[in-house]
Amino acid sequence: MPQSTPRPAAGYLVGGAVRDALLGREARDLDWLVADPEAEALRAAAALGGSAFVLDRARGHWRAVGGGVTLDYTPLVGSLEDDLGRRDFTLNAIAAGPDGHLVDPLDGRGDALARRLRMTSEAALADDPVRPLRGVRFAATLALEITPATQRAIVRLSAEQASGGRPKASPERVRDELEALLADAACARGLLLADELRVLDVVLPVLAACRGVEQGGFHHLDVLRHSLEALNQLVQGFPEADAALRWATLLHDVGKPATRSLGEDGRTHFYGHARHGETLALDTLTRLRLANVLAHRVAALVRYHMLPLPADDKAARRFVHRRRTLLPDLLKLMIADREAARGPLSSEANRRAYRMALARVLEILDEAPARPPLLDGEAVMRVLGIPPGPRVGEALRLVDEAEAVGDVATPEEAAALLRRYADAQGWR
Repeated sequence: MPQSTPRPAAGYLVGGAVRDALLGREARDLDWLVADPEAEALRAAAALGGSAFVLDRARGHWRAVGGGVTLDYTPLVGSLEDDLGRRDFTLNAIAAGPDGHLVDPLDGRGDALARRLRMTSEAALADDPVRPLRGVRFAATLALEITPATQRAIVRLSAEQASGGRPKASPERVRDELEALLADAACARGLLLADELRVLDVVLPVLAACRGVEQGGFHHLDVLRHSLEALNQLVQGFPEADAALRWATLLHDVGKPATRSLGEDGRTHFYGHARHGETLALDTLTRLRLANVLAHRVAALVRYHMLPLPADDKAARRFVHRRRTLLPDLLKLMIADREAARGPLSSEANRRAYRMALARVLEILDEAPARPPLLDGEAVMRVLGIPPGPRVGEALRLVDEAEAVGDVATPEEAAALLRRYADAQGWR
């Protein structure tokens, strides 16, 4: 832990901070078992120039924040060994005393050094409904192997949660675990593990429904494996991808199971899957209590991920004009989707043509921002002789796009275009 972090005069450092130290990772969140949590939190906040507040007054849990660290203080109830035995995994069931000595009744240190994830007991794992998902996250982000007994327990608990025989974790806690997993470079591996252990059935049933949905054509994987490979391609190619783009890539094909059909030619089709996927993605992220702005951006990226790329310069300008608010994220999603597809219809020639179309869009996207509009609302009403209303906005959008693609370049040309359009629509 950071050297400047205040230490209680007496107490034990427990949980993730000890685990991370054994794994060679720096910890920024520290959990302490102390006699007086309130006094220790206030003392730490003063030393850090931060603040202290109660987390759970009934149980006496306090938190101090400051200096880039978070310190949680909990009273020790019963013996230290009993407290450690109630924790989820052995490498989280280690305590460090004031002099640095370890209290490790379940050999969590041995598991940490062997990079092994082992439950303290199945009862402890079942005690908190989010622990199966947390185990998957630990395994993926810390590069740990889950022991066979722990895997079997996770599968059993997940099956019981999925069937309604055991309570599920709150949406907010599931969201926090999934977002922590998605932020990691190993997120695709973690979600694959979540599927193998049936945790996915509980936390993301809309994605689990893609399991076994075969595609053919450009695809060599079923919809679920393709979605995970697309996420992997995104993270490898664009490690800076934010949460919205990672969510969109993960969920981009969730509309396929409900829209799958077989054509007379024997080929599989998914007509309308992007539009249906938009609805499913928005419903899923709303249920998980993600921020409204993020959820709607994810939904929009899912909706438009199947847009055909433009074949010429004019079409590229129209593409950029219409989807500028989603770019370049939409292109990154489309690239990841394409790179994850290696079916019988995929070829190097197709991929080369796709890259050329992408380059055309990126070139236009990098151009200088558009100039001020050729006409404003007052000018539109004057040219067409119409009052304020929706038609003015429609006319402005028409002129805006016509200028973006190069059909008009002067106010006079824009006015002439508007007159032709208004006559065709019967406005005048």
